[in-house]
Amino acid sequence: MVVNNRLINSNAQHCGLRCGLRGTTLRGATKFGIAGILLMSMILMSSLAMATKYDVVPPSGTHQGEDVEQPIEFPHNIHVKDNGINCMYCHTYARRSKVAGIPPTSKCMGCHKVIATDKPRIQKLTKYWTDKVSPPWKKVHDVPDFVHFTHEKHLKTLVFDREFPVENVKEVCAFCHGEVENMTVAKKVKPLNMGFCVNCHMDNKELGAPGDCWKCHK
Repeated sequence: MVVNNRLINSNAQHCGLRCGLRGTTLRGATKFGIAGILLMSMILMSSLAMATKYDVVPPSGTHQGEDVEQPIEFPHNIHVKDNGINCMYCHTYARRSKVAGIPPTSKCMGCHKVIATDKPRIQKLTKYWTDKVSPPWKKVHDVPDFVHFTHEKHLKTLVFDREFPVENVKEVCAFCHGEVENMTVAKKVKPLNMGFCVNCHMDNKELGAPGDCWKCHK
């Protein structure tokens, strides 16, 4: 096969290089080398910036909460771990309000009109749906009335402002709720007391975590 050297050289000169079958000129190689170094430097700096951006110190502390009997057993492990459902798909209020919210029965039935309809708990859910009655869910995580806690602010700071992958939001939720993805039924595993919150704020000052009493007590 015959290769047209003139065509190769002509195309290469558009890039400021003079590439032929005999190799690359020193001038072209130098330019290419500088461009490569600059590109690698930019990638390295970007990686370091991202690493710093994601550097959050999770709060410490554990709590052995009592099991909370719910009207319907909701296995978080099946939904979150096995099926990969994002926390915010069901708890849609978390990103824009104080509370995370319990999903309406209509959201559950969006899947369970056709999925696992033979399961007793799904049949019980369907009964609530057809009777147009909301299941009387009980709170697992709660704070006193004098404590002002907002899911929206925490998600904004720990997820969206840092461009944290939204599909990994469960890692941030686990700071306060524990590894719900491994729970058959949600239970309280973090103390959620004043010391727990204050220590987290002190460890994450660089993220703008407030230390003013009035930020949380209003």
